[in-house]
Amino acid sequence: MAHSTPQAPFFPEASAIPTSWLYEAFRRANEREHRAGPLIKLHVGEPAFGPPESVGRALAEAVLDGRTRYIDVQGLMELREAISEKLDTVNGIDAPADRLFVTPGSCQGLSALLRTLAEPGAEILMPQIHWPVHLQQALLAGLRPVFYGLDDTLAPDVESVRAASGPNTRILLLNSPSNPTGALLSRETQTRLHELASERGWQIVSDEAYEDFVYASEHVSIASLERGLDPSRRLVNSVFTFSKGLAMTGYRLGYVAVARPKVCDAMRMVQESSIIAPSAPIQYAGISALHARESIAGNHAFVRANRDLMLPALTEAGLLPALPGGGWYAMADISSSGMTGEQFAAELLHKEGVAVVPGGGFSACPEFGADGTLRPLRPGGVADGLVRIAFCADRDQLAAGIERIVALVQRKQKEAR
Repeated sequence: MAHSTPQAPFFPEASAIPTSWLYEAFRRANEREHRAGPLIKLHVGEPAFGPPESVGRALAEAVLDGRTRYIDVQGLMELREAISEKLDTVNGIDAPADRLFVTPGSCQGLSALLRTLAEPGAEILMPQIHWPVHLQQALLAGLRPVFYGLDDTLAPDVESVRAASGPNTRILLLNSPSNPTGALLSRETQTRLHELASERGWQIVSDEAYEDFVYASEHVSIASLERGLDPSRRLVNSVFTFSKGLAMTGYRLGYVAVARPKVCDAMRMVQESSIIAPSAPIQYAGISALHARESIAGNHAFVRANRDLMLPALTEAGLLPALPGGGWYAMADISSSGMTGEQFAAELLHKEGVAVVPGGGFSACPEFGADGTLRPLRPGGVADGLVRIAFCADRDQLAAGIERIVALVQRKQKEAR
């Protein structure tokens, strides 16, 4: 009697979540560059500047000195103490070293944090236009995403957050300055959201990767509202990175300040079961970086000048309602071209040699079957007629790229008449 060949296992949750559209844009740009030569790269947040020279020396010295052994799951104590001081003086957050986690990039820190806070059937509130990796992380943690609306500046609308919440809401995700919109959360809005979360018993996850790039006001860390509050009553878990202000993108180094001791205990287990701890030499480089924070002012000035000098061409062409208040990105509305963001980005890449990211990947909304199974995730939604432009790039490249974006939109408008 013939036996059927056993089927390979199928993992429906992970299989239904594609690689992010950021990665897809990165892959397509690399293929285009390999095939046809150099292009203008406005698709990825890779700045035109690099980390302080002392950072590389500190990394090399740690390796050569043999400081490469296992360290605590939460990270090197000397680094955590330096981070604690930075949070206190820069962010107004009183986070002792024993409630800090050093992570291999803020991305892994966010993933570990969401896994720590997840529970069966729990929902997470996320912005309607969001970083695709946040969505991936939420789904992989077993959380059900629910999306809240944005105001006319693309910042979270408090009443929409209230309306989107329900009995299963457990986490409110905030990202200010926002990736991809550059929107900022004011102190007043953060206070109202914190009051709502406290009233409903939610935890808050605050992604502050772009804290050093705020142009329209000042950066406000929502955890600063809890300064002096008993740790057992705190709600805010804050996530930071060395990648942006200190330009350490490839070093992969970040940190998380958790709200409560019980959250700390759970996250320690998550970290132990997954990474043990980040690379020791990288953490020594992090100590050096925190001692060289004076470089951040120049990096901020460079990106702000890019925004102020180059992005007005987009506003004058009607593709951008206002300059972004913070961050490294602008979401240009190219819908007047008659194309979707996906179509526009493809033509821009292949005919004009400019790489941007289609907006549909920033507003994808997952669907679930009657049994709760995640259906294959597709791009689309409210950002489908937008493209994301990284304005942290080389200034001449940025100017040329924006010129070609505007020209392509105008050419398509003429063709449609």
